[in-house]
Amino acid sequence: MTKPSFRIYWIEHARTEAVAVGDEPPKRSGTLLRRWELLLDSPPPSAMGETDDEVTAELERQLLVLRAAGEDLERYLWTETFEARRVEVEVNPETSVGGLRAIGVRDIPLRVGVAVCETEDGAFRAILPRVGWSLVVESLDQLATIVRQVVFAALLGSRSAWIYDLRREGEERVDEWRPPLADQLTRAGRKPAASDVDGVLPQIAEDWVEKAERRRLAPVVGPSAPFELILPLLQRPRPPSLLLVGPPGSGKTALVRRLARYLLDHGRGRKGAKARLWASSADRIVAGMVYLGMWQERCLEIARALSQSRDFLHVDRLTDLIRPQSDGAAIADLLAPAIIAGEIAIIAEASEAELEKCRRRNPELVDALTVIRVDALAPSQVVPLVGLYQQRKDGAPEIGPQAARRLVSLLGAFRRDVGFPGKLFTFLDWWYQDPGRPTGAALPRDVVAAYSRWSGMPVEIIADEQPATSRDVAAALQRGVIGQDHACAISGRVVARLKAGLDDPERPVGTLLFIGPTGVGKTELAKQLARYLFGSAERLVRVDMSEYAAPGSAQRLLEAGAGAPSLAEKVRAQPLSVVLFDEIEKAHPDVFDLLLGVLGEGRLTDALGRPCDFRMTVIVMTSNLGAREARATGFAGDGQPDYLGAVRRHFRPEWLGRIDHVVAFRPLAPADVARIVELELDKVRRRAGLVQRRLTLTVSPAACAVLAEAGFDARMGARPLRRVIEERVVTPVAVQMSADPELRDATLTVIAAGELAPGEDPGDRIVL
Repeated sequence: MTKPSFRIYWIEHARTEAVAVGDEPPKRSGTLLRRWELLLDSPPPSAMGETDDEVTAELERQLLVLRAAGEDLERYLWTETFEARRVEVEVNPETSVGGLRAIGVRDIPLRVGVAVCETEDGAFRAILPRVGWSLVVESLDQLATIVRQVVFAALLGSRSAWIYDLRREGEERVDEWRPPLADQLTRAGRKPAASDVDGVLPQIAEDWVEKAERRRLAPVVGPSAPFELILPLLQRPRPPSLLLVGPPGSGKTALVRRLARYLLDHGRGRKGAKARLWASSADRIVAGMVYLGMWQERCLEIARALSQSRDFLHVDRLTDLIRPQSDGAAIADLLAPAIIAGEIAIIAEASEAELEKCRRRNPELVDALTVIRVDALAPSQVVPLVGLYQQRKDGAPEIGPQAARRLVSLLGAFRRDVGFPGKLFTFLDWWYQDPGRPTGAALPRDVVAAYSRWSGMPVEIIADEQPATSRDVAAALQRGVIGQDHACAISGRVVARLKAGLDDPERPVGTLLFIGPTGVGKTELAKQLARYLFGSAERLVRVDMSEYAAPGSAQRLLEAGAGAPSLAEKVRAQPLSVVLFDEIEKAHPDVFDLLLGVLGEGRLTDALGRPCDFRMTVIVMTSNLGAREARATGFAGDGQPDYLGAVRRHFRPEWLGRIDHVVAFRPLAPADVARIVELELDKVRRRAGLVQRRLTLTVSPAACAVLAEAGFDARMGARPLRRVIEERVVTPVAVQMSADPELRDATLTVIAAGELAPGEDPGDRIVL
């Protein structure tokens, strides 16, 4: 094998008038060719002189300076043989028409010098040294056409002076150059390829081929049409980088696992190094790289290691690869030159929306990837996979055809954010670990019960054979929301529409705007909806819109990345939820523009272009608009303000038109507040301290009336009630329990001061 050495692109510059009469020898310049470019790269070493020796001496001096500065000089070493070619191009530079810049009509002919070599895999690399461009073509027959297109596009409308960068000077050639420095780099500067692979890649990735060999890679079930498209690409001397495009759950990662198994089977019995597939992510690549330049150096090490092998690097999401790191640069900026040149092969994933976002941010990188589309399967295609998948699991329950169809139906109706077959396998993996699963053959009712436990949704909502009328749902909500029967009834109709399968599958389950005075139960009804639909108030995603009143604050709702407290990340983590936009009227107008897509299409695109699905959420918005018009006295007030009119005056018609129901909450009556007192006291009775000591809390009717009076405010409604109960009931009870650690199996009594006779000792009773 030829030893690596440098390549110099020589240009004999045209003779000047003085040179023509012999006053001065002709000049020549030499520029080193390099394999790849880096972000914010400086130009490669170049020099001008009267002789070749003068030029090479200066080039060697520049290389020594670069090596002393720590630059990797191996990207200047080649084993390929270059030749210089010329391509004729016509361009239309910029001109001026009436003081305005315009693309000129004059065609300027150019003869562009190109350095060409054949790569190991049979392709051809073309370098335009004068402007630092590099590209790879499959055949020399297309070289002239491609170079013309690139140069024409780059210079279209450029200033006329820029044409001199590409004008013909004289003879151009490419020579091999081997100074002593080249031998030093070859002997001491390079580690063997295996050392690179065994060094950096295991630190940031897992070898899925090895996992497949040890049978620790998740199984792949059923045929795969996209994989048949990949197989011919694997036969090339250097496989291309792949971009798998499809919705979440369509099987993109499963396709990568299938590729790992193929590489394992294809490598058996072959001599030499076997191709491997390294699975990593952007977060793993930069993990632990805390100092300036560390993660960039790691990326260069990864590129070097992969360039000396036929290994693939699976980097998960492409959006994460192009996401700027803390210093503003992205991982893609470091890997893209080697990817574009075809020196390394990566596998990335993206949805259609993410693909468009990435194309806008880094079109050169996206164009260098071979796109393989992975479509989600139809429900009819998924049912047979249930039996195939359970055969791979030891001890898995038998799922018959009817139960399988019921499972696929439930997943299709109530888990719209993920496609098939991914959501099916995710559920089956959970079910096989669920202690409540049947030991024998699973029936449709067993599937419904399991899905209820998995999703948190009540059986009466997801089971067709069980009734759940809007009246039943409203009654369940009314047990937790006092005095707002009309609002509970409307919410019940939204849930009944979901059960009947008549909700629009391309919009949120329901969009409700709750209006009315403070402290009457708007937020509490949102919590009760979360408890009823998804089993817990923790499934409420609450957004305080007063925090999004400033210009530019809307973008905080779209922040992406692990740990980002944004709306997009919260709903992506829990797509079955109630989303509460509290005090919606306080948001900046940009927020309303952003929410138009959420309310109308059930989708939101985050800052990285990743879709966030709202189609299985219930959207609840609250507003106090019009509350200042009320002239309330006591509990109920003297008059009802025009809440609906205030809403119509404040919000744009196109935004209001996307709301299913605008629900007005009425002021609370004294009887309502008394019932709320009982609800809050029941919550206190269920607290761990009382339950563990088996203590019973009794509050007299007179004491409840005192709490109701003290906990209601004409402007704040019943909102102060919890604070009053904490101060006047919970705190005295806690004092008694702390003073007597042996207090158990007893009754704690709370009475009103008026219930004591004059001079009567209250004893252990708590007096309000």
